[in-house]
This record gives sequence, structure tokens and C-alpha cells, in this order.
Amino acid sequence: MNNPTPPKMTIDSKVLIVDDDPSLLRLLGIRLSAAGYQVESAKNAKIALGRLESFHPQLVISDLKMEGMDGMALFEQIRAKHPHIPVIIMTAHGTIPDAINATKQGVFSFLTKPFESKELLDIVQQAIRLQPAELNHSQIDNQWREQIISRSTIMESLLQQSKQVAKSDFSLLIQSQSGTGKELLARAIHLASPRHQEKFTAINCAAIPEQLLESELFGHSKGAFTGAEKNHTGLFQATDGGTLFLDEIGDMPMSFQVKLLRVLQEREVRPVGSTQSVKIDVRIISATHKNLQQAIIDKTFREDLYYRLNVVELELPPLSERREDIPLLAQYFLSKSTEQTDINISGFSQEAMEALISAAWPGNIRQLQNVVEQTVALSTEPIISEMLVKNALRDKTTILPSFVQARDKFERDYLAKLLRITAGNVSQAAKIAQRNRTEFYKLLNRHHLTAEAFRED
Repeated sequence: MNNPTPPKMTIDSKVLIVDDDPSLLRLLGIRLSAAGYQVESAKNAKIALGRLESFHPQLVISDLKMEGMDGMALFEQIRAKHPHIPVIIMTAHGTIPDAINATKQGVFSFLTKPFESKELLDIVQQAIRLQPAELNHSQIDNQWREQIISRSTIMESLLQQSKQVAKSDFSLLIQSQSGTGKELLARAIHLASPRHQEKFTAINCAAIPEQLLESELFGHSKGAFTGAEKNHTGLFQATDGGTLFLDEIGDMPMSFQVKLLRVLQEREVRPVGSTQSVKIDVRIISATHKNLQQAIIDKTFREDLYYRLNVVELELPPLSERREDIPLLAQYFLSKSTEQTDINISGFSQEAMEALISAAWPGNIRQLQNVVEQTVALSTEPIISEMLVKNALRDKTTILPSFVQARDKFERDYLAKLLRITAGNVSQAAKIAQRNRTEFYKLLNRHHLTAEAFRED
């Protein structure tokens, strides 16, 4: 798995430094300011708690030994009120047990004085990159998009596009992999549109059998078919004036596509079993994980329907292209998961968050939510460990090995099985394998196997 390029640090990231040594406060302030950070300092923990209310830092660096409240006590206060803010502890008296105990409790990292500028700047940048930051809602009208959790530039650009096209009444097509949040984006567009006070209805076209899809969307009249004991209003009529979201439109049967096309052209529906058509006023947002242009070539999707649905196309990026959102999303899912249990978990270890950021995420945000929920269920510590994250990723992510890896595994397992069967008798094993002894020994050496290890005492 390739490690992703780390998201860039925002140059105006804020750091609060807490130390009762004025000269060290001044020196750290100079170093961090020169690196592009906004820095505030406090000479004790009590002042620091006051500064937190107005400065809103992305990181706190605190000395461990201070008069009055020490660094660990300050950390506990910060974690209780601002769990998203990472804390780095500095000490001239640091020991390995102190560091282990502090990181187990949730401290991001431990710096032992004296330390080099590069060591300080590296760990500060890492802390800000790995931890979720509070979204700046003062610059945006967040009502329409409050369910979309992101701070990535690619998502911000998409959301600005979405807000712009929401003002019109054109049909939209959202192209995206499964699990990326297509329905959330569609709902946000509806809330930003002039139709926001009307109904938003979502339907998954792949989840409904073909024989029921027409009735579900267009409705039916009493007696139209067996079991139709009363009139049924379809989703087009029920959503009149609002927005209808057709998810997985690429899985819609060809026989039904022509019926949907007629509805979009005529702006009216005819319930199953009825002779009367009903005028409708519905905005259509559709979505698919399939390549519809290829589906048109393969004759599994109608070209005329494609152009009706795809007046404007938006492409929702996979999670692997917005990795800076992973800490934010992971902390959100962690908070939601712990709300439903009595488990007291405050965050992820540094190594665990690195594992989350580096993962492949073929299942996108849906998979991330599943992984976080699994780690919460299995964690016995207040900080989720790297091992729990890696186990959850291994369980949910099937990685197909390369041809060379698969061949090597087969050869190693095959040779070991032969040696077990023959109790380490190379001549006998080579004969079964139909290889000469010299070639067989070369195979054993390649896979670091020794016949002696399989011989009985």
C-alpha cells in the first residue's frame, strides 16, 4: 500500500505554549512564529485555560512541571472541554514510564528538554495534521451543508459548485464510488435550493425489484394488480414541489428507463392501472458509481435518458483523495459511537491515526465508519491503539496479492508441506515434487526453509 502525500499544514495554524520559564516561552514563540504559526503563550495553566476560550488553538504545548496546576492536570482539563485539541508535554525530568503513561492517557507526544528545533517543528506539524480541527463556520453559511464533514480543498471546491447549481432547477448527476456520501451531498443541494422548504425523497434504484419500481415511483390505482387493495401515491407525486434523489441510477433496468424518460420529458406520471396522468413538479438528482458512458456503449443504459439526467455532473471524490478529512471524520464517528455506549474513549493514538490516514479505503466513508465502530467496541483503553485499527482494516479490506506474492506463498507452503510429510527427507521430498535434489535445495534456500527443522528427534 502506498503511503499518501500528507495534507498540507495551514500556515495560520494556532499554537498555545504553556511554561513558567519566560525565556523558554520566548524562544519557542520565535521558533514557531518563524515557521508560520500563530502563537500565544501563557506562564501557567490557569492563564492557558483562559486563553483557550478566545484563541482557539489547533495545538497546545505545555511544560509538565509548573507551579499550581501541572501539565498533566492541564491536559485533563483540555481533554474534558476540547477533546479535539492535541497536547504535547515538555519536561526536563522525562522518563520512559512518564512518556508511556502520558500517551496512554491521550497526550499526543512527549518532548524531553533540551530538544532541537527540527524535532519540535516536525512533531508540531504532525500533531496538527493528524488531529481533527474545528471547522471555521464563521466564513460560510453552514446550514445547508452542516451534515457534510470536511476541511479538504477538493471538497470545498465541490461544495461551492454544488451551492451554485442548487440555485437552478437543472437535473444533476452525482458520479462517485460507493460509500462516499452521495445522498448527503444530494440532500445538501436540496437544502441550498429554492425547494428547501419542500420534501426531499431518496430511493435506491438497485434495491427495489423491477416489478415494484414503477409502482414505487409512479404509484398505482386500486385493483391495478393482485394485492393493490387501495390507491397508492408514488414518490414523484409525494415529492411534488421538492427534490427526488434517484440513487444507483445505473442499475435501473432498461425496460424501466424508457418509462422514466417519458416522465422527465412530459413532466407527468401515470400511476399503474390508471388512465389519467398527473402533472408533477420535481427536481431530479441522480447518482451512480457506474461509468454511464461505458454503459451506453454496452447498451445497458439509454443515451437519451443519460442526457436528461446529466445536465450538470458533479464528481464526489473518494476518501483516498481527501485524506485530510480522515481525522475529522474518525473523531466524528468516534463521538457518535461513544454516545450510544458507556465506553469512555477520547481519541486515537498517534500510530492509530497514521494507520487510518494511510489505509486504502476501497469502501470509502462507509468503511471508515465501520472500522471506527469496531475499534470502539473492542477497545479497553481510553485511547484506541494502532493494533485495533489495523485488525479492523484487515478484517474489512481484502487486498489481492500480486502474482509474485501469490506464487511465493504457494511455493513456501508446498515445500513446507512436503518436508512435513517426509520428516525432512530431502531426497524423498524432491522425488514427490519431481525435481532433482540440487534444484530442490535451491527452492528451500529461496524460501529460507531447512530440512533439519522438519526432522523428528
